[in-house]
Order: sequence, then structure tokens, then C-alpha cells
Amino acid sequence: MPIQQGEDWGESGGLGADGVLVSSDAEARSVIEDARRASHPLPELGLLGGDLCRTLGGRGDAEAIRSPEAWRFAVDLGAVLLDGRLFWFCAHLAARRKGWAGEALVAMNAAWWGSWNLGPKAHPGDGLLDVSHGRLSVRDRLRALRRVGTGDHLPHPQIRYRRTGAFQVELERPLMVELDGQPVQKASNLSVRVEPAALIVVV
Repeated sequence: MPIQQGEDWGESGGLGADGVLVSSDAEARSVIEDARRASHPLPELGLLGGDLCRTLGGRGDAEAIRSPEAWRFAVDLGAVLLDGRLFWFCAHLAARRKGWAGEALVAMNAAWWGSWNLGPKAHPGDGLLDVSHGRLSVRDRLRALRRVGTGDHLPHPQIRYRRTGAFQVELERPLMVELDGQPVQKASNLSVRVEPAALIVVV
């Protein structure tokens, strides 16, 4: 169940005996994809690194993650149909060209994409994705690059921003879709939804 405004979130406790340590969002996604495609329950994940880990205040300490002083969170998963094929992501989705030229779309479950705060209002447990979709000129892209580290690139008149639990979009042309920082495939039709509180992570 998504967290409600004003509610406490998370609980103390270490990674379970069957939990899996992962060092990046891409590694977490691989574990999730493998479990889902085999119709197995999702294992608990101990986050040693990545943008979701940073968003949750993780320190990347494997020993601490297995201790009672660690923190456990029920986080959302993103699910996306790319031209009819189903994938999952835990931190973020992007559809873009190199250098962010032309049309681009980002859906953030975590706040961070590397050093960029692309989802300044994103919360991994609220049942929503922070979605930005638009097209910036070269001058506006350069301006945005100077502000994206603090999340001050939004609002922008050329970027449609919304917080939603599901959306569908038909891109102007097929773009490479990246899930948790990994290129997956080119697609023009994306159907995205949130699976609220679907995954237990420990930091």
C-alpha cells in the first residue's frame, strides 16, 4: 500500500537470510526481471549502491545492511510494456536520443539519476512516478544542465511534468529506452504503471 502524506515509512531490521546484495540499480533490475520471468517471489534486496540506494540514504555498507540497525523499506516498482514486451525497473526509465536531443521522456521512482536530481519530488513509496516529457532546444538543454543537479530545471514551459501511477505515450519516433541506466530496446509505444510497495529493500 502506498505511503500516505505524514506517515512514517520504513522499519529497522537487517537483510533476511535469503536476501540478495546488489551494487547498482541495473543489478537490482536483473534480479527482479529474473524472478518475475520465472514466476518466483521477489527476494529482499540489500542496496550497496545506485540511485535508489542514494535516494533512500544508503551508505553501501554490506555489514550494516545485515545488522539490526539497517532500515527496511517497501518500495514501488515500475512496469513498462515496450511495443508489447513487459519489463520492470526500480529507479528510473528514460526514452531519449544521445545528448537528450529532440523528444525525451523520463519516469522517476528514485530522485536521482547519477548526479542529476531528475525527480526532485519523487518518493519510491508513494505509488507514483515523476514523469517529465518534452523537447528542449540546444540553448535550453545547456541551461537545464546547469540546474539539474539541484532539481531546479523544473518547472519548464517545454517540459510536461506530472506525478502519476500509470500512463501511456506514443512517441513521435522510436527512441532507445533505458531502464535503471541500461539500454533495453527502441520503442515508440510505452505503457507504464506502478506496482505499489512491491519490493522490500534494505539500506
